[in-house]
Amino acid sequence: MATITNLPDLQNLSDLPDVPDLPDLPDLPDLPDLHPLHPLPPLTAFPPLRSIAASMPSGRGGATTRRPGLPRFMVNARDGLRLRAGPDTTFPVKRTIAFGTVVTVLAREGPWAQVDLEGDGAADGFVHSSFINPVTAGPAMTVAAERPRPAAVGSDILDLVSPAKVKSMFPAATALTNISNNLPFVLAGLKSRTLVDKPIVLMALATIRAEAEGFLPISEGVSRFNTASTPFDLYDAGARIGRRLGNTRAGDGPMFKGRGYVQLTGRDNYTRIGSQIGEPLVTQPELANDPTIAGIILAQFLKNKENAIRVALAAGNLRNARKLVNGGSHGFDRFTDTYNRGLAVLPG
Repeated sequence: MATITNLPDLQNLSDLPDVPDLPDLPDLPDLPDLHPLHPLPPLTAFPPLRSIAASMPSGRGGATTRRPGLPRFMVNARDGLRLRAGPDTTFPVKRTIAFGTVVTVLAREGPWAQVDLEGDGAADGFVHSSFINPVTAGPAMTVAAERPRPAAVGSDILDLVSPAKVKSMFPAATALTNISNNLPFVLAGLKSRTLVDKPIVLMALATIRAEAEGFLPISEGVSRFNTASTPFDLYDAGARIGRRLGNTRAGDGPMFKGRGYVQLTGRDNYTRIGSQIGEPLVTQPELANDPTIAGIILAQFLKNKENAIRVALAAGNLRNARKLVNGGSHGFDRFTDTYNRGLAVLPG
């Protein structure tokens, strides 16, 4: 083994400089005793993630499908439908759902529907039921596949619709004077909502024939359909028809009876249409008989269901077109007579 030589002498430890002593640490106050902690509850036993994933429905390529057994509805508001955090217009808007979107209704609260947008059974918010239509029952489909194609819109014929032509579509008892005085308000309302082509104009005129044959905005009269003992008590809060109309307060029946060219009826309709046209119909329901406002109400009512109406008319299904406005077949014979006469009378 080699020997290491010529190393310098190591410095003696005693030769190192003196290092001053460290100061004493200050005395710290005693910490208070900790309160005893409450024991944590036992963890909930969750199923394995694999079993959760297996229970979630999904379509081809990951597209969401609707869970079977729950009713599906399609958004019918052309400009989109507001999804709210609760069942009233006072709740904030979470988002706007596009026209044609299919939703699953989980529960109802008055005129509002709690909906699921993802098909997973979770509630996403509330929408007003009047702007969703049932989807025809059948095999589960993806949302994209369920969106309808918009119906075709024809050319503007409003300037070619004269009182004389409309008179030929109505019975002899309908005075030409009434048509001449009121037709401008009807056409102005249609124009304001871009409802200008032959099918939709015929729809408007045929609706007037069924609802207000004298071609005047009028109030609904007392009949066996709305009255049992006192005027319009069948429309009142608590009555079957009253609940369907969204009437919630005593006196709503006579207050929100049918008015105008389209016979707007019920608190729900007065509230929704009033908000859409910017008129206080809920507090001043008699405004629905003002000719200018009545024309806009008629047009807005048709606009709200425009695409469904166009699809029905294009298929020649007048009964369904009438039902979309009336909710039934009241006045269907008069509606059909005027619509068919108009096919030969109006241009387009």
